[in-house]
Amino acid sequence: MEQRTRSRELRQNATEAERLLWRAISARKIAGARFNRQVPVGPFICDFVARSSKLVIEVDGGQHTPEADASRTAYLKSHGYEVIRFWNTDVLQNLNGVVAAITSKLAARPSPNPSREREGSKKAAPLADCAASEGSL
Repeated sequence: MEQRTRSRELRQNATEAERLLWRAISARKIAGARFNRQVPVGPFICDFVARSSKLVIEVDGGQHTPEADASRTAYLKSHGYEVIRFWNTDVLQNLNGVVAAITSKLAARPSPNPSREREGSKKAAPLADCAASEGSL
């Protein structure tokens, strides 16, 4: 099955935990990060992805195996993504804790568009300041 078709199918048949988490993280509700759901990344379809922060969120149920998850995580990490996983029960029973963990991970990720001040350069002085300093010469 083609990944786009499979992604669409997964979005239409989301679990209760996925629907609940999507309502909490969609529309840039967490740190202004834009998440997409059921996103193909290489051979995998990830539950939620913030592309600019390269953060993948997986909501796992009983169908996941540690071996498959490990190889999936290794692939995603090799492409610069950080992966965080939550069990369905965590999302359903402790949504605030899950959102706090996601917020913390986003804060720890490097900014995709670092500001000049964080890079150490100074912003150019406003024109009025330049004119005033030139007049004092």
